[in-house]
Amino acid sequence: MTNALRNFVDRFLGRGEAAVTVPPLDGALKPNNLLEDAALGLRVSAPDNLVATGDGLVYSSGADLHRQPPCGGPGMAFRTLGAPISALAASSTGILAAATGRTVVFTDTAGQDATGLSGGNQDWTGITAMDFADDGTLLVAIGSSKNGLDDWQRDLLDGGQTGSIWRLDPASGKADKLADRLSYPNGIAFAPDGNIIVSEAWQKRLVRLTPAGRIAGQVIEDLPGYPARISHSARGGYWLSIFAPRSQLIEFVLREPTYRRTMMAEVDKEFWIAPALRSGYSFREPMQGGALKQMGILKPWAPTRSYGLVVELSADFVPLRSFHSRAGGRRHGITSALEAAGKLWVTAKGGDEVVAVALPAEGQVR
Repeated sequence: MTNALRNFVDRFLGRGEAAVTVPPLDGALKPNNLLEDAALGLRVSAPDNLVATGDGLVYSSGADLHRQPPCGGPGMAFRTLGAPISALAASSTGILAAATGRTVVFTDTAGQDATGLSGGNQDWTGITAMDFADDGTLLVAIGSSKNGLDDWQRDLLDGGQTGSIWRLDPASGKADKLADRLSYPNGIAFAPDGNIIVSEAWQKRLVRLTPAGRIAGQVIEDLPGYPARISHSARGGYWLSIFAPRSQLIEFVLREPTYRRTMMAEVDKEFWIAPALRSGYSFREPMQGGALKQMGILKPWAPTRSYGLVVELSADFVPLRSFHSRAGGRRHGITSALEAAGKLWVTAKGGDEVVAVALPAEGQVR
């Protein structure tokens, strides 16, 4: 059976890529309120990317870099760049890489420009994630070459497959493309064997790339939401941020091209039937009121365009536990998570908050 015929049959029968089913939140992904009920929260506008340095945690908010002591306490902005920061990476030598627009800026942890390092003159758009390799080169993920970062919803609705992974040599500014035609790569982490783990958001999966950029297979698939950045856990596994949930309504709309085109042409972007970093702020949002509230109270199991979710994966990418902010919560749009000093720090970009969740003692997984 040819691909065209298979796609037609799948669409007619509602199976395969044409199915509108969404995997349930069950097992290690069973909903809870651990993220929403965490006590420590730092109010900051749209925090996005967290990295660890020798001087504490660093996160981005708009064009500002903030430093946060791992033990808690008030953070502080220590460097302002000329454009919103879309991704961060920290090297073992104390160098910070910050993506701003089409360029990558290198600084030290005091906020001073790092000498002798260059982001080159690549015509990049939409840098979503970065990570330093052991040899000092920098991996750069481009979510889409067609749509800007603020148009990520359009890229999803258009079925975007123009993402790519690059390797940048900061010493020379030279960059080489490792992989392309990816569906919005949104997170990067190195595996112990030297392979590269990439979250491919619109495919709802994590894939493994060889050092040369060849896709060696997927390590986890059919996630219940759209994955963002990846970081290492203290137990040899990974923390995976899920920045928005899937739903049957969105899955249905993704399979109706005529409706999508009309919706995007005639409806304000804020009210598209699409995932979001935050929701529940307007009665014009595309949801059925009766499905959301009962006697004026928002149901925690209500369908929602936004959600807060971080998943801990084992070294073999098996989900171990998860932290949630459900439909009625506000710590939504989790774009990065990082473990430090016995806490899980997360950036709730949709909730304008950096949150720290206390973790159980070593060896205790709940």
